[in-house]
Amino acid sequence: MGQTVTEKIIQAHAVGLPEGHTVTAGDMVTVRPFHVLTHDNTAAVLIKFRTIGAARVADPFQPVFALDHNVQDTSEKNLAKYATIEAFAKEQGIVFHRAGEGIGHQLMMERGFVHPGRLVVASDSHSNMYGALSALGTPVVRTDAAAIWATGTTWWQVPPTIRVVLKGTLRPGVTGKDVILTLCGLYPNGEVLNHAVEFAGPGVASLRIAERMTIANMTTEWGALAGWFPFDAVTETYLRERSRALARMGLPDRLTGDMIDRWAENPVGPDPDAVYAGEIVLDLEEVCPYVAGPDTVFATHPVGEIADEEIPIHKAYLLSCVNARLEDLHEAAGVLRGHHVADGVELYVAAASAEIERRAREDGTWHTLLDAGAIPLPPGCGACIGLGAGLLEAGETGISATNRNFKGRMGSRDAKAYLASPAVVAASAVAGTITGPDTAGACAPRLSYRRFEREHAALSVPVLPGFPGRFNGRLLLLPADNLNTDGIYGREVTYREDLTPEEMAAYAMKNYDPAFQELAKWGDIIVSGANFGTGSSREQAATALKYRGIQMVIAESFSATYLKNAFNNAFICLESPGLSRAVREAFGEEAAAGRRTIPGDQVTVDIANARAIWRGKTYPVSPLGTTAQELVLAGGLEELTRNKLGR
Repeated sequence: MGQTVTEKIIQAHAVGLPEGHTVTAGDMVTVRPFHVLTHDNTAAVLIKFRTIGAARVADPFQPVFALDHNVQDTSEKNLAKYATIEAFAKEQGIVFHRAGEGIGHQLMMERGFVHPGRLVVASDSHSNMYGALSALGTPVVRTDAAAIWATGTTWWQVPPTIRVVLKGTLRPGVTGKDVILTLCGLYPNGEVLNHAVEFAGPGVASLRIAERMTIANMTTEWGALAGWFPFDAVTETYLRERSRALARMGLPDRLTGDMIDRWAENPVGPDPDAVYAGEIVLDLEEVCPYVAGPDTVFATHPVGEIADEEIPIHKAYLLSCVNARLEDLHEAAGVLRGHHVADGVELYVAAASAEIERRAREDGTWHTLLDAGAIPLPPGCGACIGLGAGLLEAGETGISATNRNFKGRMGSRDAKAYLASPAVVAASAVAGTITGPDTAGACAPRLSYRRFEREHAALSVPVLPGFPGRFNGRLLLLPADNLNTDGIYGREVTYREDLTPEEMAAYAMKNYDPAFQELAKWGDIIVSGANFGTGSSREQAATALKYRGIQMVIAESFSATYLKNAFNNAFICLESPGLSRAVREAFGEEAAAGRRTIPGDQVTVDIANARAIWRGKTYPVSPLGTTAQELVLAGGLEELTRNKLGR
């Protein structure tokens, strides 16, 4: 059985795999990333780093620091934080980018930190963007980042992969932003949730690197953990241009001609017989300019249709890591040239990096934008993350070339936010209403999605000394899909830092079902549906169940963030679509009657053979490999890292 590109890249970066083990989806492995980016949150990671007892970074080559989120804040407190980060970087010999140099993800691409076939991570969700250069880019949480600093390694569970086949070419005036908004609108029901997305097909060759960056970046909003593009002539041309630019900057070793020659001769890619979880086909010729919103990326409309509604706007934005590259600024300037922003509309512009702004100034693009009335901001995240100038006020509507339009993200919760390409944003700023530079005609891209059923294969798993080979417990069914973290551990106690573990346990599942606390018993094994633990990143949604005495959760599937938090806190979570379906079918009448917590009979989990046994039948479960067992035995990632450091 062949490997997807995600499985192959993880295989190359895995540490301590059993002899002859072939990495496949579901495996939880220890990995050594090529680089790890942190931004303003470097300060928070530094606290965790020191808490685990580390003094020196294991490999100063791995971390990259870039200050980009709150660069407009010149308060004494923020400048002191920035100074602390810079001093730590100097002390440890880590590459450091000051505020104003650019957004971290853009700098990672520009400055030669992203290599094809490499695992490059960041303590930020938009690290998916690195897939535009054929790397595996994926986010990690802050505890992971601290562990990488301290030991060079962390753990990662390999996701299943969805193959997205692109055909045809984009029509004039249609952009990469329109492609990803189209995909979000066509497939809004979790088709790629917690998967890696692997782009393929003849249409890929027609996409510029800037368009691939936009698409890969926003696979995050689509729900994916990674978005990968194959290495081709377009990739090679971009990398050679960057190699020459880095040599001019005095950094010739980061990206050399010899490296690029090797990648071109032997590009990383999936095996011909790779096993995918599903396939989507999109004809690029069927895509037209799209607008997403308000307040969700999954409500999409061809701009030709939404223009007829004449929705007035108050603010427009050309900024962020997704659409503030030189090509994006060119597109916007082409629309704005000879026009002016409408009265009552504020148009904000910030380049993704200082280099991009410099080049835009040199070729006249920046002058065109400012002549049209654009308000310049320094390179950084700014309004995209709800920081700095130009935030949306209550009652206002904004249209933005950013990647997220969650309610309240760019300002007031009583504002509305839409997403679109730079050209559509520029045209809307001139018109004063949501429109496009050319709104003629409509489009209706066709749905083409196939799901491939895939159960975990039965296999033998080595059991570490001291780790139980079997778990036995009463089954406790929670018959729900998308059981979210607010249901598991409510917002009213999420920010209570004064609760003891016993008090936290008493709040477990109260929002989901008040009867849970009465029905749950120490040693129960929860069985639930798909996407368990979706929602916020609160760790207490895992620890509260652990403190309540739940041995583990078995679900059809999990939120990747929930899994991270669970194993980082030594709480076992296993996937078993077969067991989930069987139990829900057996208790279907009780679930239909409205029971949300249903006690059942005994279930056994056989770790060594990766299976669950219930009512005499056997169901495969995701293998609990040695990496996961180490986390559980140690008591979580922080303790495991302390152990590795001998603290």
